[in-house]
Amino acid sequence: MKLNGISDNPGSSKNRMRVGRGIGSGKGKTGGRGVKGQKARTGVAIKGFEGGQMPLHRRLPKRGFWNPFSTDYNEVNLGRVQQAVDAGKLDASKAITNEALVAAGVLSKPRDGVKILGQGELTAKLAFEVAAASKSAQAAIEKAGGSVKLLAAAAEAPSA
Repeated sequence: MKLNGISDNPGSSKNRMRVGRGIGSGKGKTGGRGVKGQKARTGVAIKGFEGGQMPLHRRLPKRGFWNPFSTDYNEVNLGRVQQAVDAGKLDASKAITNEALVAAGVLSKPRDGVKILGQGELTAKLAFEVAAASKSAQAAIEKAGGSVKLLAAAAEAPSA
């Protein structure tokens, strides 16, 4: 292979359109911008402007609110935890925590904590240290000989 023999596929790139170069070019005079007015000029910023009429985004009512004290848990099923143990990514002798699940690749990022859900089969004897667990998950963990330690919420909402 020689460097002077390398070329792009035919038709893979187009030449740029030269506007405003005479009416014979097909893109002369107004340069594809239509006719006169604000939109024919550069620096137009009128998205959402409706000619002085109240814009749609201000006519519609505001809905909902954001609760600053809400918790956003990572949900993990028992079957997924068992998969990680079988693959050797989780150490069954150590406690299963938020950090351990992130390090094993079960969770992509740590949020406010982990909630264990009961979907799937658990055969390993595991000790969980998590923020929450469903009743079915707790029953399955204890049936397999493991234990569940529920951690107190990191920041309790102040009582009014």
